[in-house]
Amino acid sequence: MQPWQKLSEKNVYNGFRKVVRKIFRAPDGREVSFDIYQDGAAVCILPITSNGNVVMAKQFRPGPERCVIELPGGGIESGELPETAAARELLEETGYVGELAFVGTSLHSAYSTLIRYNFVATNCTRIQNPTPDENECIDVCELPLDDFLVHLRSGQLTDVTTGYLGLVHLGVLKQ
Repeated sequence: MQPWQKLSEKNVYNGFRKVVRKIFRAPDGREVSFDIYQDGAAVCILPITSNGNVVMAKQFRPGPERCVIELPGGGIESGELPETAAARELLEETGYVGELAFVGTSLHSAYSTLIRYNFVATNCTRIQNPTPDENECIDVCELPLDDFLVHLRSGQLTDVTTGYLGLVHLGVLKQ
């Protein structure tokens, strides 16, 4: 396949999310416009306690307009290493710490610039209460691994890739 040539890019919205419009020339000569979420890098963590439970964060999400049970994670701050961000987000959102292992990167979607750094945290223990960001209200819960697998397959988990990459890394799922 011939490459597409980017002709222009301009900011079209700058709110909680930044949206840019990119115009490309397709190999057949047509000009095609796409609106893309302009996001930074993020981390997501599959945290496992020493007794095999998965630490989850239940919080309101405006897209589905309801509370969802998710894996902890968030944005990488300027100058911050992904592993440092993963440890910080795990502690802030859940109050837990653990032994982190990087398990790969993933794309957020075909219409976003976000790259997610996926981690597993093992032997997680709670050392403090969560300290979420000002727009977050989080209830922390632990799911037994079998319940997490059901949740993972349900289509209701926002960071499915982190779940699958983490479970493969841990040997729970085969590659």
